[in-house]
Amino acid sequence: MQNQLSRENSLYLQQHATNPVEWYPWGEAALEAAEASGKPLLVSIGYSACHWCHVMAHECFEDNYIAGLMNKHFICVKVDREERPDVDQVYMEAVQMIQQQGGWPLNVFCLPDGRPFFGGTYFPPEDRGNGLIPWPQLLMRIVDYYKRSKGELIENADSIQKNIMANTQAAATGGASSEWEPQVLVAAAHGICGNHDDRYGGFGDAPKFPPSMALNFLRALRRSAAVESAGALADRIDEVTHTTLRALAHGGIYDQIGGGFARYSVDAHWLIPHFEKMLYDNALLIEAFTRAWLDNQSPLYAAVVEETVGWLDREMSAKEGGFYAALDADSEGEEGKYYVWTPEEVDAVLGPSLAREVRTAYNITNKGNFENATTNPALVEADFAVREKLKTARSQLLAHREAERVPPGKDTKISTFWNALMIRALADAGFYFDRPEWLERAVKAAEFLWKEVIEETGGGLNLHAVYYEGKGAQVDGFLHDYGTVADAFLVIASKIDWLQPGQSRLWQERARQCVDAALDKFRDPHMAGCFFTAEGVETPVTRRKEWFDNATPAGNSVLMHALSGLYALTGDGKYAGEFQSTLPAYADYAAKVAAGVAHALEAVASDAIGVAVIKVRPSADLTALRRAIAGKPWRRCFIRQVAEGDLPADYQLCVGTQCQPPTNDLDEMTESF
Repeated sequence: MQNQLSRENSLYLQQHATNPVEWYPWGEAALEAAEASGKPLLVSIGYSACHWCHVMAHECFEDNYIAGLMNKHFICVKVDREERPDVDQVYMEAVQMIQQQGGWPLNVFCLPDGRPFFGGTYFPPEDRGNGLIPWPQLLMRIVDYYKRSKGELIENADSIQKNIMANTQAAATGGASSEWEPQVLVAAAHGICGNHDDRYGGFGDAPKFPPSMALNFLRALRRSAAVESAGALADRIDEVTHTTLRALAHGGIYDQIGGGFARYSVDAHWLIPHFEKMLYDNALLIEAFTRAWLDNQSPLYAAVVEETVGWLDREMSAKEGGFYAALDADSEGEEGKYYVWTPEEVDAVLGPSLAREVRTAYNITNKGNFENATTNPALVEADFAVREKLKTARSQLLAHREAERVPPGKDTKISTFWNALMIRALADAGFYFDRPEWLERAVKAAEFLWKEVIEETGGGLNLHAVYYEGKGAQVDGFLHDYGTVADAFLVIASKIDWLQPGQSRLWQERARQCVDAALDKFRDPHMAGCFFTAEGVETPVTRRKEWFDNATPAGNSVLMHALSGLYALTGDGKYAGEFQSTLPAYADYAAKVAAGVAHALEAVASDAIGVAVIKVRPSADLTALRRAIAGKPWRRCFIRQVAEGDLPADYQLCVGTQCQPPTNDLDEMTESF
């Protein structure tokens, strides 16, 4: 038995194609069926690597009795939030209004026209005494209320719709205080640092998510004169950054055997994650560890980046050139089974003597720290030399794991947005760590995007949001696709002349086309910022703007990075104007919830400090230049080769509209870099 999801390409939708629930994919057919039947719409949203999505599917959506209730009383719609983030965003915001929290699976009850009136996340199949209403009971309550008091539900839906629209408009005007002042950045850094967990790293209590964007903002601002002159804040930023990154590198959220990070930790110590691995987390963390390494040259940070790129090559690389989306939390129906160990297993692979060292260094005990007396390894040994000594042992454990265990499921969709995040991370890491093959891999993935998901038209560019192997590109691109692809192309443009002299202009031009297309399709002509969906594209509830970062950067945030970079390279006032006109929208947010808009604040900090453009002659020593820049703290910079006759010396540093005199003295040039 199959439902309508059997014709879909999404792995998550395919996972529900044999449910007895008569699922529709999101689209006009579902809305028309709801309108024709008069039944409410039940929209259930998740993603393929989500552990609790699987749990609710097994407990509820595979149960014939529960499915019968759903089919009788609702038009049921399944949505892959990674394929349709526009749908997910609107319904997530609605549930957060209703419940003051959100997450996945996301289950939303709507009027037949798609406007939500109630929703929540995970619901069990029966009463377990934990305060969660059983799913069948909730279904029947909704049905009864829909029959008796539909007018009240319509009022609820109207209020929710108005609130969503109001949130978008308030953000667009910057709220009550729409004047941007530069000192807001320093205040934002104080606010973020004040919420840091100085004992375990990160921010807040469990569950904990890697705060990559907040750390990158702090590192970008760290170089500013305002922070350098306020010595206590400079030291505090260093403390926050390195405490958190060391904790992540030592914790169980990092796959100590195979590299790569899980999505988040369920505890405050970074010990036990939900074991799904997402491409976007690892892209953002490669960036964070690379920039922090430039600050202190920590070999631990370098190892984490190298091992994470190794995982990327080994498990996440598509033959066409892009990167796959995610690995599941579960294998053989159990969360984390692929990643955990017992002392006996370690002994059998390594032998007693070496195993004893590994078990001590990674705290693998008989008691364990996870289910069934198993251990998720975490590095308790502080001496990096010991970690390095155990490198071969970790390789043996990895080989055993790959050969003897059933791996978690892999979502082979290729997300344009997430690939662009990884491209920019790899390109920078390749340059700073002197790994040209990483930069070349970034270029390969970028060429894949240009060829397979981007269409050049007479009126500009069209981007698609996802690509399925053998099926091609699908779903119209969203603002974050255009903005992040543009920024990824700019990061390639910033470093590619190191390997392929003269190619920077190609990638700059491609980035410009993406930004111009974004402004044409998404820009609000009346207020600051851009909408998440393109003009003329049908959206649920309302066309909204995305200002807050979630696990990934917000669309307007990444566009700010691209606008700043393009202005630094071209001097075109159009891009500076768009950048400046968006700033007021962040004034209130920066003052009140800085961590929620950290990616935009990083763009503003980098722009305020000054984006560096280093012009070089073809005869200049780029190897020496790379080494010199890699010895400095991170700042956004572009290396641009010019024609031999355009520069009277090997190097010239320009920051903003100010250029130093050309020089052949590399030390002189980099002294003020």
